[in-house]
Amino acid sequence: MNMRSTRSTVTFSNPFTLPGYPDNLPAGDYEVLVEEELLQGLSFEAYRRTATYLTVRGRGSLAGHTELLAISDNDLKGALRRDRGATEKNNHGDAALSPQEDLK
Repeated sequence: MNMRSTRSTVTFSNPFTLPGYPDNLPAGDYEVLVEEELLQGLSFEAYRRTATYLTVRGRGSLAGHTELLAISDNDLKGALRRDRGATEKNNHGDAALSPQEDLK
């Protein structure tokens, strides 16, 4: 069975959560590792995703350690979609108007 792994980086502009992970994760860049296997018996080359991992860097007493957090592709896409929505909301919120001073 032929396997391949690809790495990419995703950026979160806001702190976020993922299902099955107890802590809030800070905003920042995260490496994503995707593992796929070659589908046999086809007349063309095709791969099937077998696993997706998010690399989480340790904080506090765990600084310097990394953890590969197994996640679903849908959970990752959902977290990125919520992050974009939060960023758009923060950037396009109603402008606050300062009250005018009483000039008597």
